[in-house]
Order: sequence, then structure tokens, then C-alpha cells
Amino acid sequence: MTFVHVGPTVLYDLGQIGELDLLTYFDGALVVPEEVRYQLTTEPAATNLAQFLDDTSVITSVRPEVRQQVANSLGTDPDGYEAALLAGLFDDSIDDERPILVLSDDRRLRALADGLGAKVAGSFGVVVKAAVEDKYLSASQAKRIVSRMDDHGVQLTGQLRAQAIGDL
Repeated sequence: MTFVHVGPTVLYDLGQIGELDLLTYFDGALVVPEEVRYQLTTEPAATNLAQFLDDTSVITSVRPEVRQQVANSLGTDPDGYEAALLAGLFDDSIDDERPILVLSDDRRLRALADGLGAKVAGSFGVVVKAAVEDKYLSASQAKRIVSRMDDHGVQLTGQLRAQAIGDL
């Protein structure tokens, strides 16, 4: 089973436009630690996330000793969202063969996760995955989602936006 750890940037991007349900297209367990959830204070993303967490089976707790291990290894705050988000990569109680996917648009977190052996993707990867998995989500609908994300603060350059839409 894959564990899909979702960071605050992806939750913000999808939450602002009411598209958090796109996360359910990933095959595996969604992990949104409480420390990550608390990073979302902007509306409507915070309310949409609360509703999504109420309606969807999501892992929200991370063992404190694992967060501390992340903090010791990476120099992060053990009570911060970064330690909670990356905890799955340090949890020895779970089989090492399980794949971990970290969803974040934060370059530093993506680099850390990649360096620790996780697969990484961002907000646009979520949209692309949903478009591939759902025969009812057309390419034009997925492109509109990308455009709505861009309109709500993702801040794409023209070249990146064209590339993201081209990938769809």
C-alpha cells in the first residue's frame, strides 16, 4: 500500500478552489498530519479541508518519537509540520518496502523527500493523476482546474502554465 503524505501547499491550492477530492484518486492511504492541517488558515481552503477530513478516511496522527527522529536528522522543529509530513520516511515500525509519495509544491520539502527515497509530486500532479484515473474528468475540465488554481494564487509563469496545461 502506498502512503500519500499531503503537504500544506497542495492542500491550499486544491482547497482554495474546492477540489480536495482529487486527492482520492491516489491509490493508497492519505496522510494529512494535524501539524500540516494547522498551516491552513486562509479561507475557503481551511473550511474545505475540515470538510474533506470529516468526509474522507485520512491518517492524521504521527507518533511523537518519529517526529523527533525527523527533527534530529534534518534539523527541523519536532512539533512543526515538516517533521510530521516527512515522518513516514523515518518510521521503522512500518515495512520499508512500502512506497511513499509526498505531495508538496515546496522545493525544499520536495528535495528532502526525494533525497530520502520518496516519490514527489505537486498540485498539478494531483490534477493530472485525477484526469488519468477518472474517465469522467475530461482534459478540458482538468485544464480549467489548472487555470482556477493559477487564478487563486499558484503564481505560474506563462511558460509553466502552458507546460502544465500541455501535460494534460
